[in-house]
Amino acid sequence: MKTKYLVCGAGGFIGGHLVKSLLDDGYQVVCADVKPLENWFQIFDDNRNFSLDLKEYENCLKVTKDVDFIYNMACNMGGMGFIENNKAECMLSVLINTNLLRACLVNKIKKYYFSSSACVYNADKQTNAFIEGLKESDAYPAMPEDGYGWEKLFSERMCRHFYEDYGLETRVARYHNVYGPVGTFDGGREKAPAALCRKLIQAKNSGDKKIDVWGDGEQTRSFMFIDDCIKGTKQIFESDCREVLNIGSEEQVSINQMISIIEEIGKYKAEKNYQLDKPKGVRGRSSNNDLVREKLGWDSDVSLKSGLEITYKWIEKEISKKLNKNKFAIKY
Repeated sequence: MKTKYLVCGAGGFIGGHLVKSLLDDGYQVVCADVKPLENWFQIFDDNRNFSLDLKEYENCLKVTKDVDFIYNMACNMGGMGFIENNKAECMLSVLINTNLLRACLVNKIKKYYFSSSACVYNADKQTNAFIEGLKESDAYPAMPEDGYGWEKLFSERMCRHFYEDYGLETRVARYHNVYGPVGTFDGGREKAPAALCRKLIQAKNSGDKKIDVWGDGEQTRSFMFIDDCIKGTKQIFESDCREVLNIGSEEQVSINQMISIIEEIGKYKAEKNYQLDKPKGVRGRSSNNDLVREKLGWDSDVSLKSGLEITYKWIEKEISKKLNKNKFAIKY
């Protein structure tokens, strides 16, 4: 019998890429997501695909039956605009982790993975631009991003205690701003790299000389390409390390610097319309990979420019498809 994985949040951006990678490795994969199947970013017909709400315990029991390992990538989240305006909804994702862990004990799951976030880090350590990379220990004393960050930090502790109390092997990674193709680039849940690529492409297509930028553009982040994310995710899952580990890039840039890279890729320059009333998040955030390098020998490989080139081209193609579809519909 092939090893069987359950990927929760399989219809999402990271989840879809993870499912593809596991299938390429020859594993059986069960997929679950709250979204209707037609809204999944990637779907593979040979899998068992469940569209259901994993906040419900009975649904968790159903999807965890007869699987060996679980990757929990499921949560209600998006870019900074979504997180800051939907704190209660983000915190309700704690029910997903809670009920999946309970179901793991019933269905005797061998190992469980929880995808956490850099939003767990203490806000007092992120008040300046271009800060030193955040170490795993910087999550305490606790002062995470309100709503989403608290849910992630609480769920990390729950994973730890399910190992200590019940012997369930758990692995936890903190993601730092994952981006790449085959993900959200419009609609309100997109993150900065995809949003800025989309804005520049649309400005270029229309001849507009301005793009909107949330904040003053001097806030900093590090951004990790999806391929590095999937590689790190699987490496942490397969390891014997029970410590929480960062998965991120140490290439810290300001939003203005990232816009310059995107302008170079798109061969188009636009004036920045800074929107100081929009959600901005912390002033500076970046990953410190010392611990994950020490424990696993993992580090990010893809430069921001290389990853943005791939992302930009994919979004440009998707926007072109929509434009052509609309033109055809009008002509018809």
